[in-house]
Amino acid sequence: MAKMPAFSLPGSDGATHSSKSLAGTPYILYFYPRDMTPGCTTESCDFRDHHADLKKLGVQVFGVSTDSLESHAKFIAKEKLNFVLLADQEHVLTEKLGAWKEKNMYGKVSWGIERSTFLIDAQGAIAQEWRKVKVDGHVAEVVAAAKALVAR
Repeated sequence: MAKMPAFSLPGSDGATHSSKSLAGTPYILYFYPRDMTPGCTTESCDFRDHHADLKKLGVQVFGVSTDSLESHAKFIAKEKLNFVLLADQEHVLTEKLGAWKEKNMYGKVSWGIERSTFLIDAQGAIAQEWRKVKVDGHVAEVVAAAKALVAR
């Protein structure tokens, strides 16, 4: 298993979250392209709806995008999200994890986040990763993997 790269990002809760502050606890980082877009809203609401299950397991959830904390605050309020969103505006962590990709939409090339999720164990190792995530059914798969991780 690969080690989670060191990071420190501001969160929507006003705290700074880092690989150091999260040491000793399993957590999920899911990277999504933009606040308040259809796929990102569906995925975030799925994590919201499964949050109690993950909390019972002792697994924290963090959404990560390049949006600002102000944008995150609006997204959280609108969708009643019950977990912290991290702002990676310089896409430092996103790049370290290889989730910053060149995209081609209708012939227009740009750079952005490739929807990706990482399950990190209490020792700071990446226990599982999902790339090019399709939203439907994804969160249930992540919850199942978190249950298996905690059961080890």
